[in-house]
Amino acid sequence: MGAGHPHVLYRESDSPVHRLPPEVKIAAMVAFTVAVVATPREAFWAFGAYALLVAVLAALARVSAGWLLTRSAIELPFVLFAFALPVLGAGERVDVAGMSLSVEGLYGAFNILAKGTLGVWASLLLAATTTTRDLIVGLDRLRCPQPVTQIATFMLRYLDVLVGEARRMRVARLSRGDDPRFLWQLGGFAAGIGALFLRAFERGERVYLAMLSRGYTGRMPAVGHGVGAATAGQWLLAATVPIVAGTVAATAALLT
Repeated sequence: MGAGHPHVLYRESDSPVHRLPPEVKIAAMVAFTVAVVATPREAFWAFGAYALLVAVLAALARVSAGWLLTRSAIELPFVLFAFALPVLGAGERVDVAGMSLSVEGLYGAFNILAKGTLGVWASLLLAATTTTRDLIVGLDRLRCPQPVTQIATFMLRYLDVLVGEARRMRVARLSRGDDPRFLWQLGGFAAGIGALFLRAFERGERVYLAMLSRGYTGRMPAVGHGVGAATAGQWLLAATVPIVAGTVAATAALLT
C-alpha cells in the first residue's frame, strides 16, 4: 500500500525533471498554465515560444514528441468544437479555401486549440515525470485541503480492489450465461453497477471503522516536512519555467 503507485502515464527515468520534488513541479505547471491562459489570443508568436519551452522540458525529461502527441488525443472533443467555431461564428467573415469563415470564430478556434494543447502537454509532462503517490505528496506539501488529498489517497489505494471486484462480478455474470452486449441488455449491466456501488460502500465503511480502531482522527500523517521536501535551490530552478512563461505573457499583453 505504501508503494509509489506508478500510473499508466508515468515514464520511468532518471532525468533532472524526474528528480525534482513533486511540489515544485505542480506549482510550476500551474503557473505556466496560468501564463498561457492569460496570453492574448492575437499573440501568435507567444504560443510558439510556449511550445518551444515545452519541447525543451520534454527533452530534459526524456519524453518523446510522439508520446506527447499520442496522449494529446484526450483533447479531441475540444478540437472538434474548435473546428466548428469558424463555421458557426458570427460577425466579419473571410473566404478561406472557398469557405466563408467567421474571423471571430477563427480567433476563438485558435485560442482553444493553442491554450488547450499547451495545457494538456504541461499536464502530461507532469504525469510522465511524477508518480501518483508523489503527486499526492506534492499537493499535501502545497497545503492542499486535507479532505482532497485523503480522498485521492484512498481512491488510489483501493482502485485496484474495486477493479478486481468488478472483474470477479463480470466473470460470475458470464458463467451464468449473461453477456450484455446490446442496448436491450443494459438492465443487467446497470444492476451490476449498482451491486458494485453497494459493495464498495460497505467495504469503505469496514475500512473506515478499522482505521478508527487504530487511532485515525480524520487527518492523514503529515508528509510535507520529511526527507525529500524541496530546497530553496530546487524552487528557484523550477521557477525558471513560470518566470519565462510569465515574461512571454507580459510582453504579449504589452505588444497586443
